Order: sequence, then structure tokens, then C-alpha cells
Amino acid sequence: MAADDHKSVVDVVAGHSGELKRTLGPFHLIALGIGAIIGAGIFVITGTAAAEHAGPAIVISFLIASVGCVAAGLCYAELAAMIPFSGSAYTYAYVAFGRFAAWIIGWDLVLEYAMAASTVSVGWSSYFKGFMANMGVILPSALSEAPFASSGGFTDISLTGAIINLPAVGIIVFLSALLVIGIRASATVNGLMVLLKVAIVFLVILFGLPLIKAANLDPFIPESMGPGKFGWDGIFVASGIIFFAYIGFDTVSVAAQEARNPQRDLPIGILGSLAICTVLYILMAVTMTGLAHYTTLGVANPVSVAVQAEPQLLWLEPLVNIGAITGLSTVILVSLYGQTRIFYSMARDGFLPPVFSRIDSRFSTPMNGTLLVCVLAAVFGGLFPIGVLGELVSIGTLLAFVLVCLGVIVLRTTRPNVKRPFITPLYPLMPLVGIAVCGYMMWKLPGGTWERLIVWFIIGLVIFALYGVTHAKKAVWKFEDAPPK
Repeated sequence: MAADDHKSVVDVVAGHSGELKRTLGPFHLIALGIGAIIGAGIFVITGTAAAEHAGPAIVISFLIASVGCVAAGLCYAELAAMIPFSGSAYTYAYVAFGRFAAWIIGWDLVLEYAMAASTVSVGWSSYFKGFMANMGVILPSALSEAPFASSGGFTDISLTGAIINLPAVGIIVFLSALLVIGIRASATVNGLMVLLKVAIVFLVILFGLPLIKAANLDPFIPESMGPGKFGWDGIFVASGIIFFAYIGFDTVSVAAQEARNPQRDLPIGILGSLAICTVLYILMAVTMTGLAHYTTLGVANPVSVAVQAEPQLLWLEPLVNIGAITGLSTVILVSLYGQTRIFYSMARDGFLPPVFSRIDSRFSTPMNGTLLVCVLAAVFGGLFPIGVLGELVSIGTLLAFVLVCLGVIVLRTTRPNVKRPFITPLYPLMPLVGIAVCGYMMWKLPGGTWERLIVWFIIGLVIFALYGVTHAKKAVWKFEDAPPK
């Protein structure tokens, strides 16, 4: 049976301007997920969340966030196998809720993918700047830092004196060019970088874990010093912040139309990458807070600080820097990939001009959409700080996860007889857990993040009113019913 015959749902929306090649297998999909997940979470955000919110109990924060991710991941796996088409949560919302909800979630996913690429490019720039300094090359701050800063609220924007974060722009442009060449080449490069950074993370855990100091982990839950700072409230706030560290496993579902056997391979890719990264995160959090006191980890390079705290591990520091640069590169690559496929799907369905759904005849990739994503991500990465961008990514992703879990409930009710190659266990408990945990983490995010989310959706509604209402196609899907029992 040909790869294109492996479909339980047939998209009959007319107007496809090209086909994406099915070249990705289970290994590529797991590597795609790990490539997106392991990056800023381990190399940047874990240290900040421990120092400012949870202390050594950051491990509990990871466990709380993982509960929401596992529940959402199981729901993603069911919908990805049931609806094996490019578009991720956007496509699932189209099927479950209709056009308006599809636009809302598609616009929301721009916060997850394009802004994730921008966010991580800023972290990449910081590590690259330090790496170049070690090589004797000092990059001027005016060309390597964000010109805008924010102290919290939507209007609390100030100038830093810098012109543009040029390294952040440069890495986005380079990786976008790689995506234009083709997903097979991109996936191969991503797979190699994933192996390298996972190997370095494993080395830090392997050699660092036996050397942790019990004194650094006492008290495990520091006494509360105010709202969101230590104590159990700090643990829950940290869970919403380090949720950014888990973003990426859902990117696997975006690759549905480029997977050789999506019904089988997508659940393997989603759950496999999520399981591997959860274990690595917990072990890495224990190692970091055990090697160095949590109060010293609120820096841009917490893993380096943790390694420097133990003289026996100083030989690992250069490798950590290489791992950080490599790890962040794969996150940017996968985030850009995810956004280009979202734009492809939205343009295919009429929400965006058809020029963005055209497949380049030479490279068999959506070149125009890739160029648009490149410009969008480069502008934000070059102008804004990592804190503002990271919180936008988290709230956008959490909203997407809530809607995916809700979509499983809706389709189980409205389409009970549809063939489901993968079924979310413990239904309806698992989707409800995903909705509750992800919703609670959204609620714990700062008020300024909610203000920016509202403004973002107002812009999206204007675009939908001016273009999407008159051009978007009606969602018509033909489902293949399950065989009689």
C-alpha cells in the first residue's frame, strides 16, 4: 500500500496547489520532537525558574508541567493519527469546531512557533556572543542585544540603546534557508544536532549527578518570600514558566503530510520524544541544583554555572557551550518548520492568500510561506528581549493544548464511529486533566502576558474579518468509519 493510502480522514477541500513529500519515519519524528523540546528549557529557563520561583523544588514544577504535557500529548496522538494532515492543532480545530475556531487557533499557533523561534534565537545569540568572546572576538552590544525592553505590562516598553540583535536575525535567516532546501535535508541535519546535544546533556548528568551536594538541596522547598517566589505558590508559577521547556512535541503532528506512515509513526514520535525529554529534564534539574546553589542559577548560562561549581567538571564547560548553541539551533529549526507548515495549511484552506500554499517545483517546499515566517521571526528576534517573547510562547501553546484536549472530547461525542488508529487512554479523565492543568498554568502567568495575548487576538480578528471571512473554505471532511465489531 502506498504511503498516501494510509489515511483515516480524507481532506476534500479543493484547491491544493501541491503535495508535500512523505519522507519522514519514526526516528526522524522522534528526533524532530526532541529537537524542538531540548534547548532553552535546559540551557536557560530551568536556572531562572529555580533561582526566582521554586528553588530545588523545580523538579516538582517539571513533574506538574509534564502531567499537562502527557495528557495533551495523548490527545495530540489520537487526533494526529485520526487526521493525518499538516496543520497540527489548527487542522484539528477545523475538524472539531469549524472555520472561526480554526482561524483563532491558527493565529494562536503563530505565538507558539514563530515566537518560539524568535525567543530561542535571542538565547542562541547570548551563548554565541559568549562563545565568540572565548575565541577573542567581542561583539558590540549595539548589534547583539534587543533595542526594546519590558518591565511587565503591555505599555512598559523602554529603549536599551542597542540597534538590533544581529546574531538572532542571522541564525533565523540561515535555518530558514535550510528549510527552503527541503525537509529531508533539514531533518537529517536536525537529527545529527539532536544526537550531539543529547549526548552532552547525558554527559552532564552522568558525571554531575554523583557529585551533587546535599546541602544545595536543603531546603528542598524554600520558605515563601511573597507571591510566586518559593513555597508551593512558587512551584506552580515555575511550572507555567518552565512549560516553555516542553514546547515542541506537538511539532511532530505538523509533519503529518510528510510522514511515511502517519497513523503509526505520529503517536510514536509524539509520545517517544515527550517521554525521553521528561526524564532528561528531571535528571538535569536535580544535577544543576545539586551542583550549584539555586540562588546562583538565575543567569543566561545556568548549566555552565553548575559545571563551574565543581572543579572535577570544568572539562565539560566547553562542551556545554557547544551543546547549548547546537541545542538552541535545533529548537529554532523545528519551530520555523512548524510555522511554515501551519501557514501552508491555512493558505490551502483560504485563510491566507494562496501564494503561501504554493509548493516550489525545485525543492518541493512551501518557499513563500517559509520566507514570510523568516521575516516575522527575524523581526521579533532582532528587536525584543527573551522574557517578553517566552511568556507569549507559553500562553499561546497552553491555549493550543487546552483546545486540542477539548477537541478530543468534541469528536468523541460528534464522531464516535470514526476509525481511530490511536485512542487516548482513560477517557474522558485524560483530556479533562490536560484542560485543567494547562488552564491553571495559563492563569498563573503574569498579567502583562494576558494583555499582549488580547492585543494579538484583536489583530487576528481584524485579518480574519478583512480576508478570511470571504476566502476561507468550508470545512468538509469525509471520515472513514471503524469496522463493525
